[in-house]
Amino acid sequence: MPIYIWEGKNRKGDKQKGEVDAPDEAAVRVHLRRVQVVPTKIKKKPKDIFENVAFMQPKVTEKDIIVFARQFSTMIDAGLPLIQALEILHGQQENKTFKSVIRDIKEGVESGSTLADSLRKYPKYFDELFVNMVAAGEIGGILDTILGRLAAYMEKAAELKARVKGAMTYPIIVVIVAVLVVGIILVFVIPVFEKMFADFGGALPTPTQIVVNLSEFVQSNILFIIIGVVVLSYAYKRFVATAKGRRIMDEILLKAPVFGPLLRKVAVAKFTRTMGTMLSSGVSILDSLDIVAKTAGNKVVESALYDVRSGITEGRTMADPLGESGVFPSMVVQMISVGEQTGALDAMLEKIADFYDKEVDQAVDNLTAMIEPLMMVFLGGTIGGLVVAMYLPIFQMAAAIG
Repeated sequence: MPIYIWEGKNRKGDKQKGEVDAPDEAAVRVHLRRVQVVPTKIKKKPKDIFENVAFMQPKVTEKDIIVFARQFSTMIDAGLPLIQALEILHGQQENKTFKSVIRDIKEGVESGSTLADSLRKYPKYFDELFVNMVAAGEIGGILDTILGRLAAYMEKAAELKARVKGAMTYPIIVVIVAVLVVGIILVFVIPVFEKMFADFGGALPTPTQIVVNLSEFVQSNILFIIIGVVVLSYAYKRFVATAKGRRIMDEILLKAPVFGPLLRKVAVAKFTRTMGTMLSSGVSILDSLDIVAKTAGNKVVESALYDVRSGITEGRTMADPLGESGVFPSMVVQMISVGEQTGALDAMLEKIADFYDKEVDQAVDNLTAMIEPLMMVFLGGTIGGLVVAMYLPIFQMAAAIG
């Protein structure tokens, strides 16, 4: 169906513009008359020659989804009908890819599907958590509240993800830069010194000889080293792509001396935040655990949550299997137990999530403060050691001449 661009004025005389899918211009005028807009300009939107080329289209970001949920919640709360709210969201969306998605969702709702079913067609953008909460909101008649909670949840989750990603990115970049600098020194700089030392004659100091031998090894095997790095990277990706490999790596990461405690706190914060949000929105505890396990992002945590779900189906409480898993801290288990006994599990989970969000922030700050001097020592020790080793013969010759 073609898309028409229109401009016009509403009953107050304010200028408005937008886009609408319609079979012809007459249908556009009927639509505008229905929404009480007097058109001043209507034209068919020209086709994008790259619209069928996937990699040429803009990506839908997490921020796009958050803004969509926030604006949708506001419109529903203001009393706008569902289809009209989707029409407005479609018209003001600048991302072409997401604009097309919203249009399809609106058409699905117009054809009689529920909003949740229409969203479920796009799992790439709307995960099971989003869809199931929207379904609960439609059934309970609190869609505006659910969308607001979703937006708040996603904002906090995105903020947490950005904090952890920032803490991880810094050391990775420093290590990559250090490897590149050392590689350039070994391949291009050391050979110049080696030729100069050969002209002088005499035995080289042990540190200098080690660096020279390392340089010769790298130059002779540079191709094999590159191939080896590529093969190992490919093998690692294939390994973690398997369920067993992913679980092994997740176990290693959770037990790592520096990043392990941080990742464990992140897992607890994500689990409690997601679980609390779903329970407070009316999703059953079994469905919530199933969805939270799938979106955990860690196979160890996922397995523990499935064990919890199995325990609940057998009549056990949620706290007992959580404690037996060994993944979650005892404080979390005890607070969840109290929440179950008092009938305020969703509120207790939210409190735990707030606490661990602060714990993650503190852990990230401490980790960053600790990593910065360690990286400086690493860079100085690595590159400085190479430089000193190459200047040792010059220092010895200067001392001999003196």
